[in-house]
Formats: sequence, C-alpha cells, structure tokens
Amino acid sequence: MTDISTIIRIAAKGDGVTADGRHVPMSAPGDRLRVDGGLDFGPHHADPICAHYPLCGGCQLQHLDDESYVAYVRDRVAGALVGQDVAVGDVLPAYVSPAKSRRRAALRAVRFGRKVLFGFSSENSHRIVDLSMCEVLHPALFALIAPLRGLLTPMVGDKRAVQAKMTLTDQGVDVLLEGVKAEGLEESERLTDFAARHGLARLSLDDGYGPQPRYEPEPVTISFDGVAVASPPYAFLQATQDGEKALVGAVGRALDGVNIWADLFCGMGTFALSLGRSKRVYAAEAAQDLILSLKSAAGRAGRQVAADHRDLFRRPLIPAELNRFGAILLDPPRAGAREQVVQLAQSDVPVIAYVSCNPGSFARDAKTLTEAGYRLETVQPVGQFRWSTHVELAGVFRK
Repeated sequence: MTDISTIIRIAAKGDGVTADGRHVPMSAPGDRLRVDGGLDFGPHHADPICAHYPLCGGCQLQHLDDESYVAYVRDRVAGALVGQDVAVGDVLPAYVSPAKSRRRAALRAVRFGRKVLFGFSSENSHRIVDLSMCEVLHPALFALIAPLRGLLTPMVGDKRAVQAKMTLTDQGVDVLLEGVKAEGLEESERLTDFAARHGLARLSLDDGYGPQPRYEPEPVTISFDGVAVASPPYAFLQATQDGEKALVGAVGRALDGVNIWADLFCGMGTFALSLGRSKRVYAAEAAQDLILSLKSAAGRAGRQVAADHRDLFRRPLIPAELNRFGAILLDPPRAGAREQVVQLAQSDVPVIAYVSCNPGSFARDAKTLTEAGYRLETVQPVGQFRWSTHVELAGVFRK
C-alpha cells in the first residue's frame, strides 16, 4: 500500500502530488513528504545540472530524472484528454529534445545600477537571472550571452527592460533587440561592428515601430526539406530542429497517399514544404510576411503550394472548401483552433492532423471533433522545451 505522503505523480504546473492529493513544489515521483514539510528524496529525484536552477524560469523540472520527465510529458497530454473525456487509440511514448538544442529564445536585459543583468526571467516574476551557464540553449545562442550583455550595457536605461530574441538560421544566429534605440553614426557603427565581429546572420532593432535590420550581409533563411524560406526577424519556428522532425514524422504518416491536402496556420511552411514534395498543398496563414515568404520560396523551388493570406479565426474554411482535400493539417497558436474546428466537425474530411503547443486547447478541440464522429487515432507528445512544463503534441483524427 502506498504511503499517503509519497509523491505519486507530477501535476500539469510541475508540482508533485502525494497519494492523498497534496501539492508539493520541487518534488519527484517516489519522494516522501515529511511531517515538518521537508522531503526525503526517492530514486527519481535528480541533482539539477544548472547552477541557476530553480530561480531561472527557463526550466521548472530539472529535479526529475529522465524517466520521470519523459513520463510527465506523456501524462500532460493524456491527462488533458481524460479531463475532456476524449478517448484516444494510443498515446505514444513522449519524444524529448536533448539538452543544449534550443535554437530559438527570448531573453531580457535590465539595469541595476551600473550592472546589466541578462537572461531568462524567474517564473511568475520580473526578476532577471543573469546567465552564466545554460543547459537548454544551443551553444551558438549561448555563445552570444556575454557579448550581448556587453553590447547592451550602455543601451539599457534605468527601469527599462530590453528583449533580445535569437534564432539559429541557415546563415547563423539572427538577433532582434527590442526596446532600444541607436542614435547617431557612432552607435550605428558599434552595432554593425558587433554583428560582423560575432558572425551574426542579421542584427535588427525594434524601437516600437517594428523590426529594422541594421546588419544583414545576405538574406536570412530557414530551410524545410531543402527549400530555403526568407525568415522575418524572430519569425515563428519550432523550438528545436529534432523536435520539428518528430512532429513532422508524426503527422507525415497520416498524410501518406494523400496527394491534395491543406496546411492551416502554416507559418513559413514547416509542414507544407517538409511534407509537400510531389503533392498539391493549400497553405493558409494570417501573418502576411510569413505567407509571402512561403509563396516566394515554393515558387522558386517548383513546389505546388497555393499560399493564401487568410485569418482562420475570422474566416475559417467552411465545409464546402474543406471537403476538396484528402487531409487537413492544423498547427494553431496556443489558443487552439476553435472556429476552424467547428467547421471541420461539419465536414467530410477523412483525415485531420493536429499539431498543438497546448494540451488543454487541443483536448477541447479534440472533444468537438470526436463528438462529430472523428476518432482520435494516435497522439505523439513532444517535449521541445526540455525540463519545462511546456509540452507539444501531434494528433491524428480519422472520420
């Protein structure tokens, strides 16, 4: 019989839960809660490998061993479906990205006296953790932490936070600085010299009026299945390259044999290009810069992609439009795709592949689809944000 003070699972927000339902921060399955509130560590409690843990908000679960963290990622997805009473054929074992593989990140810089702190915010706080190490960022991104701190030191005003957004692209690291201004020739030259010295793919500034590239020796691109797509500063991209591959593989199997399909909320074409070779793909996206990049890249590569600038929240595809396709792929924002899913539920589309970064909104939309006669065949959980509570997934529905 399990001791009621033993941690038996990890809840959605990262707390351990005892057998009698108490939530215990920083605990792992198998730990035991003592009467005095302390913990006796069990076999799944790991020693965190980062000196900034747990203050840094980039990670919440470094105290779990790999076995428990992989189980947590899977359970987050399975638990969300149970909460909506959605039956699923198979929740597959979770795929988790390795350490030091994050290719996209937003960091903050803030001044305290003469010192500028630069790093991730603490969870649910404006406190900045000044990074001296990081076990999640790709080495190419982490190598810029100290240089960027130096660059920003004279540019960050008192009581003003600056964001530095970094993306690893085909040409190297693309950096977007938000909340700073570069006034005068000397400051402009300093930025250009910094970008050239550190081999940046691009350096852009946004002082409130949109990103303005200051250095870009050649057009910055992201490639999908060998097709290079022009990438706007800090455009949406899957957080890790291997995580992207896992998601593409999960939905790709559902599209086997389907020659005409639609990619909704397509972004720059992660799925339309990765899975669209020798296929006819309709791709819809509300962000004009992204859809124009996809349209241009697909045209140069000779891909059969019909790129449509369309807001699917305000103007979702209706059943008459949806029924033209052999399959629909969705990759909506965290809020999910409620408006589009309502239309899909009334359609005759045989296969729906749904990529999500929010198990909760996915489960809500899955309920709508299953109540309309679709069967949730498989779900592939993916943990691109290693050691965090952020979980992604790919689900396949069949009529």
